[in-house]
Amino acid sequence: MKKLITVALLALLTLGTSVSAKEWNKIRVGVEGAYPPFSWVESDGTLKGFDIEIAMALCKEIGAECVLVPQDWDGIIPALLARKYDAIIASMSITEERKKKVAFSDKYYNSPAKFARKKGSGITISKAGLKGKTVGVQRATIHENFVVGQFGDSVNIKRYGTQDEAYLDAVAGRVDLLLADSIAMEDGFLKTDKGKGWEFVGPGYSDPKYFGDGAGIAVRKNNGDLVELFNKAIKAIRANGVYKSINNKYFAFDIY
Repeated sequence: MKKLITVALLALLTLGTSVSAKEWNKIRVGVEGAYPPFSWVESDGTLKGFDIEIAMALCKEIGAECVLVPQDWDGIIPALLARKYDAIIASMSITEERKKKVAFSDKYYNSPAKFARKKGSGITISKAGLKGKTVGVQRATIHENFVVGQFGDSVNIKRYGTQDEAYLDAVAGRVDLLLADSIAMEDGFLKTDKGKGWEFVGPGYSDPKYFGDGAGIAVRKNNGDLVELFNKAIKAIRANGVYKSINNKYFAFDIY
C-alpha cells in the first residue's frame, strides 16, 4: 500500500511540474510609448524607439512572439501585477523600492540624470541656487524621488504624467528647470526646435540610492524563468552585434 501511495504521489508531483512549467512562445511586453528616443508613437499608431527595438530583439533571441502593450507610466507596474502583460521594457531603473514589487533582469542600459535650465537664467544647482525655483519631473519616477530627497526643502516640484508634458510646460515658462534622463532629454527636447532655448546645467547624477543599477526588464516575481531568459538574451544580443546595431540607430556612443 505504501508503495502504491508513493507512486501516486510521484505521479502527481510530475504532473504538477509539467503543468506549472510555462513555455514562453509569446511574451506580452508593456511599453510606455511617450519617452523618445526610447519609445514613442508615430502618427499611424506604430510604436518606435530604442526600447521597442530592444524588446523585439530580445523576444526574437528567446524564440517568442513579441506583443507590445502600450501603458501610461503611472500604472505600468500595477498593470504588470494585474497580468495585463508579462514584462515591462520601458527604461525602468532597477531600484530597491521597485524590487519589493517586481523582479528585474540584468540592466540593458545605464545613463545619468541631469538638470536643464533656460539659457541665460543663470540658475545653479545647489540648495541655495534652487531655492524657490520650480522643477518639472515625470511623476512616479526616480527623478521625482531624487528631487524630493535632495532638494525637496528648497524647490517647488511640478509633476507630470509624461515627460512630453514637462517639456511643454518648460517652453511655456511654467517651470524653471527640468530633471530627467540625460539621453532622453537631450534627444527628446534639447536637440529639437522647442528645446533650443534650454541647456544642461550641473553634473550628471547616478547615485544608486535614487537611480538604481541601470534600466532593466521588470517581470512578476513568480516568473524567475522569464528573468533568466531575458538575461541570456541580453548577453546574446550584446555579443552578436544586434545590440550595437540598435544602439547606433539612436545614440553616438554605447549606452550600455
